[in-house]
Amino acid sequence: MKKTLSIFALSTVLVACGPSKSTVNDLATANPISTSINLSKVVEDKAPVMVNPGRFTQETVTYRLPKVVQGTYSVSDFGKYIDNFKAIDYDGKEMTVTKVDTNTWTIADATNLDKITYMVNDTFDQEAVGGIGGEVPFSPSGTNIEPKNYVLNLHGFIGYFDSLKNAQYTLDVTAPATFDRTSALQNTNSTSSSDGTQITTSYFAPRYFDITDNPMMYGNLDVEEFMVGDIKIVLSVYSPNNVHSAASLKETAYKMMEAQKAYLGDINSTPRYDIYLYLADGSEGSPKGFGALEHHTSTVVVLPEASPKEGLAKSIVDVVAHEFFHIVTPLSVHSEDVHYFDYNDPTFSKHLWMYEGVTEYFAQHFQVYEGLMTNDEFYNTMMQKINFSKNMDDAMSFTEMSENILEEPYASNYINVYQKGALIGMCIDILMREESNGNRSMLSLMKELSAKYGKDKPFVDDNIIAEITEMTYPSVGEFLNTHVVGKTPIDYNVFFSKAGLTLGEKEVPTNYIFAGGQNIIFDADQEKGTIFFSPMALNNSFWKSQGIQAGDVIKKINGKDLSLQNAQQLIGGMFGWQKGQDITMTLERDGKPIEINTKLTEATAISQSLIEDENATAAQKELRKAWLKG
Repeated sequence: MKKTLSIFALSTVLVACGPSKSTVNDLATANPISTSINLSKVVEDKAPVMVNPGRFTQETVTYRLPKVVQGTYSVSDFGKYIDNFKAIDYDGKEMTVTKVDTNTWTIADATNLDKITYMVNDTFDQEAVGGIGGEVPFSPSGTNIEPKNYVLNLHGFIGYFDSLKNAQYTLDVTAPATFDRTSALQNTNSTSSSDGTQITTSYFAPRYFDITDNPMMYGNLDVEEFMVGDIKIVLSVYSPNNVHSAASLKETAYKMMEAQKAYLGDINSTPRYDIYLYLADGSEGSPKGFGALEHHTSTVVVLPEASPKEGLAKSIVDVVAHEFFHIVTPLSVHSEDVHYFDYNDPTFSKHLWMYEGVTEYFAQHFQVYEGLMTNDEFYNTMMQKINFSKNMDDAMSFTEMSENILEEPYASNYINVYQKGALIGMCIDILMREESNGNRSMLSLMKELSAKYGKDKPFVDDNIIAEITEMTYPSVGEFLNTHVVGKTPIDYNVFFSKAGLTLGEKEVPTNYIFAGGQNIIFDADQEKGTIFFSPMALNNSFWKSQGIQAGDVIKKINGKDLSLQNAQQLIGGMFGWQKGQDITMTLERDGKPIEINTKLTEATAISQSLIEDENATAAQKELRKAWLKG
């Protein structure tokens, strides 16, 4: 799941989401493709890479870096970050190489090819300068190369030959002996240099998919390992200013994943799960896109280092929980588009409502189901998603959007998969529980689909809704065809009424960016380059208590100048603000400065909310209990 922050879409720390189909016969030797990354020879933030494919029997071969990687639903073009690409023959001489496009190189006379070499530039630095010729990869799918930390999303370093996607790979990573290193990729050997200053760690991947599916983190890391049931959790944290540690976040990760395991029950899980947490300090060159990217047995997470412990803990629960639930879908339940993913020319499944939407629903529902949040907190979360989704195209077919997600107008509505997509999951969950007297649910349906398919067997994209209908009830099929395939907006009151809930207004907790729901309290003047409080800010109890007025220009937040360029970082960091924290803010009103220097108190707002109907019938209350508590 991919999650991102924007100044005008700050309601969520967004997020983003196997294997390759058999291609032509492998045309090199059966030996693994030998690759290496040398972090001890980095020059100007560029790491040298070597790829030795073995001997080819064909005259021309094609080598690629991924254009798109799974889980991002956007173009990354990792070939943009490759410099000094060379092909070397068996006599040590350079060969002719043709660069076909951004991500593709062809090599003639390939029977004489010994190896290729190139330098990899990292993507984190490029976020600070706007990228190389366009949009940069989403931070959790990107790469970092700096003296104290290396985020090795391997799809940014190692490519593939068209004819050898199913070949085995070996990978040697050389780095200073003082570095910590974590990866779930199979470690086959470690050797030290003669002077003891370098260590080369050798890894094995059964195929290229496993290269892309197993990120690594090297450098000055803080690492905690612990067991949750029969799963070994490895939490690797890089906090550049040592603001947070793996030990301080261990309890949060443990409680979250313990609850997730209880919620999932008998769904098969991985014996090891890695969480790679990079905390961005806001300096030049640090990543700007906060969120996470899932893999089969790990997730890469990027969050602001400035977040207080409580705020960071909440972000971890929301973001990492979502990524872990991807072990259900699409990792265990997915279509052929996912199973036979083409990194250069991908096609997309129609069912983002399931891959991302249902996953996001589980990430919220498990918290109320397992007692990590109250009923009211869960209701507020669902109402926020309803309010947000209504700002998107509520009449857009979700299957049509999913299948065309890289194109407009669908790409602009991608964020809705985490809002309306989750609400689709909620509605089906309520329907399933109503039809079965509380015995079946959205989760039980996904378990049945997982048993029918699993990680090695994809479903046919065009058939899955009919299959789900046959496995469940006509009402579920009617809902999917009307509101997911079709363009009819969902009347959520119909579903809330089934559980004895009604809409009403009440004072609810909010944060310091909104005034209830998705009512953001900031606005911007693009021409002047300023950000100011909107009239909505007066509906936020905290800001009203500080005497702010609509139109007050925000000059500084906690001593840092605020501009349109750093608004995502500074205002996004306000998501982590917690009651009791000291904050300062400099405003400008009618040309005069106004200083706010205070301690945060709880922020509330009057908002449309879900209320448990006092006159609900016994059947409605029973359905509500089954839905929220099982």
